[in-house]
Amino acid sequence: MEQKNVSKRVTATILSMSLLTVMAGAAIAPALGIIKAHFASAPDLLVQLIVSMPALLIIITNIFFLQLVRRVRTRTIATIGLLLYVAAGAGCFFVDEIHVLLLMRALLGVSVGLIMPLSTGLLAYYFPPEQQARLMGLSAAMNQMGGVIATLLAGLLATIQWNYAFLVYLIGLIAVVMVWLWLPDAQLGSSNQHGTPFKPSQLLKFHPSVTGMLLLMILFFIFPTNFAIIASRQTGLSAEAITMIMVGLDVVAFFVGLAFGTLMRRFRMSIKYFAPLFFLSGYAAYLVPAIPMAILGSAFIGIATGVGVPYLNTIASIKGGRDSATTVMPLLSAALYLGQFVSPLIVMPLSRALFGVEDILGPYKVGAVFSIVFLLQVWATRNFQSLPPKEP
Repeated sequence: MEQKNVSKRVTATILSMSLLTVMAGAAIAPALGIIKAHFASAPDLLVQLIVSMPALLIIITNIFFLQLVRRVRTRTIATIGLLLYVAAGAGCFFVDEIHVLLLMRALLGVSVGLIMPLSTGLLAYYFPPEQQARLMGLSAAMNQMGGVIATLLAGLLATIQWNYAFLVYLIGLIAVVMVWLWLPDAQLGSSNQHGTPFKPSQLLKFHPSVTGMLLLMILFFIFPTNFAIIASRQTGLSAEAITMIMVGLDVVAFFVGLAFGTLMRRFRMSIKYFAPLFFLSGYAAYLVPAIPMAILGSAFIGIATGVGVPYLNTIASIKGGRDSATTVMPLLSAALYLGQFVSPLIVMPLSRALFGVEDILGPYKVGAVFSIVFLLQVWATRNFQSLPPKEP
């Protein structure tokens, strides 16, 4: 299929996969307290793995995705991934044993590991560089919208019974139908198959985007893992108000993603600094214990995420070209989920070591430090980074 003839239905199908990927962990987070109460006799670690287990398997699957996508056509990969997504996600509704539940969550991670590189890589495959900033922004916006839908629906379903929260994964059936009807059955990586064999060492050229995505996700996940405790102690906000602020962050990131194409055109030379500077401003805002500052800080972090993810995807897709799905996109996906997984493992020990156990703002102070590291990484690696051509 020629790039210029890509239909709106194909675009919508690719974006529908972006809607689903964030739900791997976000869908169950609001119900984790109810799930923990149900499995009261299980170790806390096993309960926590219900949220983090998919991230581990996503990373592992992305490692092998490079070989898989050059042997299996995209519609087949997408169909298998989406069917497994629905079966493993919603299948937890029928499970009442925590080890089986963790196995299902691992399979869910495999499914997202198949879907996520396609959700961005196919945009690079079908569309010319001048359109990719807008489309990567739309992809990031759909990802954030998936977080909003998952948080609200799963929280509502969990009030019925703990296992009802997993029914939110049935949303994946919509994408299954769209893939069957409209996704072309392309064979990616053909340039690598008929030309010089692709070598993993060539991926070193993508390290600015991969490292940037890792830092961005470490920074972002400092917020949701600590916000409830910090906000309630600092400002006395209710659980309902805290939930609304967290959902509001996703809404802000959603609208920023929608506007990303315009932002990329207007701030072509400076937009690379937006994510680290807004993260720094967001975490600095919490140093002032006031409700307006908590809301402002959350909005800044939403802007940082809404700009940072599509920017990194856009620059990487321009550099990777039409074979991005077989080169850089699996690496970005792995970096994204690796950042999500290691964020609390890195941040909490640093917070205790640098600021003491009693400082509840310690994690956000670490976030400010990491924001400066991110800013320096951008400055050191992006000075001569090529920009996408302007969209006509």
